[in-house]
Amino acid sequence: MLIPMLPPIRQLTPDSSGLGFFICTQKDVRPGRNGEFLSLMLQDATGRIVGRVFDDVERLKGEFDAGEFVKVRARANLYNDRMQLIVENIRRVHPEQDRKDGFREEDCVISSVREVDEMWAELQGLIANVGNPFIKQLLEKIVCANEAKLRLWPAAQTLHHAYRAGFLEHVLQMAAVGEMLARAYNADADVILAGALLHDIGKLQELDYEVATSYSREGRLLGHIMLGSTLVRDVALTIDAFPPLLLSEIQHLILSHHGCLEYGSPVTPMTVEAFILSFIDDMDAKINMVRQAIRDDTGDGEFTGYHSRLERVFWKGAGR
Repeated sequence: MLIPMLPPIRQLTPDSSGLGFFICTQKDVRPGRNGEFLSLMLQDATGRIVGRVFDDVERLKGEFDAGEFVKVRARANLYNDRMQLIVENIRRVHPEQDRKDGFREEDCVISSVREVDEMWAELQGLIANVGNPFIKQLLEKIVCANEAKLRLWPAAQTLHHAYRAGFLEHVLQMAAVGEMLARAYNADADVILAGALLHDIGKLQELDYEVATSYSREGRLLGHIMLGSTLVRDVALTIDAFPPLLLSEIQHLILSHHGCLEYGSPVTPMTVEAFILSFIDDMDAKINMVRQAIRDDTGDGEFTGYHSRLERVFWKGAGR
């Protein structure tokens, strides 16, 4: 009997069952009441969903690894008002063989809704309009050296803008909001732009990314704040007569952008520009998480399921 294909994650219903292709972005072996089970995070271009493997765990856990494309036979159900997949069989994708059954890499990769070339042109325009010649040179050098990653990298592994080109989307939105706040509070717009574009630049070293995101050795040992501050210092020192005070000011934006010591910043914001940067980074990340939670929620209710990071549910709005 021909097994049907599962619909995209966003279109799953509790009676959906069949075959599907995903990226497995997370794979954990966990203890359960009846023995070990596999806890998975599966992703396609429309979203992410939890997967559970309860049967034949010993065999199936060796059939694939996190970060790989997988072929799955599964059925959907609701657990605590959230859709999940109960996986009956799973293996890594064999591209040549599975393309005949409809496998396409692009169907499994979440990407920014904005076109990368459009965002890249916007980034180039912002840098071209920088008035401070030292900041302009700094941004040109760093952006040029990291173009390939900037066009591709997510902004995080899971929390916010965690999809292809999410990094670029995030920093451009921060730059737009930062420009408005610089005018409103008579702050240095060039410094805020530098902070917006460079505050997370260390994530290009902290994260490894192909089709799934993981942490590099440097990322785990040092973290993106330290990596970013060091990168900016090293590049600034190659620019003739780069003002030491300006370098300290820009490094301060990077080191303080998480806002407080409890959230991983070595120092807290001590300038108007650092306060603005910290606020817009937090705001853009949280708004992205809210929109992602509403978009990914598959329940029929008026509100989403509980969001553990933001500690609340969200109203889906009149247009749901």
